[in-house]
Amino acid sequence: MNTVHFALQAALSKIILLFQAKGIDSAVEMSWKDYFMRVVPTALGTALDINLSNASLVFITVTFATMCKSASPIFLLLFAFAFRLESPSIKLLGIIVVISIGVLLTVARETAFDFWGFIFVTLAAVMSGFRWSMTQILLQKDSYGLKDPITLMSHVTPVMAIATMVLSLLLDPWSDFRKNTYFDNPWHVMRSFLLMLIGGSLAFFMVLTEYILVSATSAITVTIAGVVKEAVTILVAVFYFHDEFTWLKGVGLTTTMVGVSLFNWYK
Repeated sequence: MNTVHFALQAALSKIILLFQAKGIDSAVEMSWKDYFMRVVPTALGTALDINLSNASLVFITVTFATMCKSASPIFLLLFAFAFRLESPSIKLLGIIVVISIGVLLTVARETAFDFWGFIFVTLAAVMSGFRWSMTQILLQKDSYGLKDPITLMSHVTPVMAIATMVLSLLLDPWSDFRKNTYFDNPWHVMRSFLLMLIGGSLAFFMVLTEYILVSATSAITVTIAGVVKEAVTILVAVFYFHDEFTWLKGVGLTTTMVGVSLFNWYK
């Protein structure tokens, strides 16, 4: 599913570039060194973020995964310090502590806790921090020639699709493919691919919007805006999937949102 999503994003971004005023040949040539040092790590970090997030859902609920993923701002700030996108300060340290407390409250006394699910979603949060810091560097540095969000997407998504396809071939249980109820007859195959195309199209517009936001502001802004997305995700999971939502989780989620809002105020 992820391979189809990334391949669709790659195809759509290439097509849009072809129809732009000056065509695809007008893009700034990037050196192979910059490509393998900047673009490939960004693409791999993005692919791992999304793949690990999805893998965690095999073991834990959507609500629990979303709450653990709310730790992303912590890792984003740490990578922002490492890449000198932000300057460390006492206020920022305090904000990180508030967000950390919120995340700890959400996972405390979690009845659906699973070790591997927790590890996968935590690693996804780390990869999220890394990939958004790298994305900001690529979008805001003129010498790379990737200031146009569509151009950046056309560079990273093919690598993401290939990396995910390799992971899928190595790890997914392909022997069970024909027995799977999503692909056991022509109608189910057509319906499944239609669902993947719809999801891929939504992902394309979501990622494009995020890239435009990063190019105009910063990776931190995207993470802050993502808090709203997380709140909506949790609400849908509670009402549609009937995920458990306790008062302690509510306090933890509220604390995390307060921490992220404090950072917004600080900026």
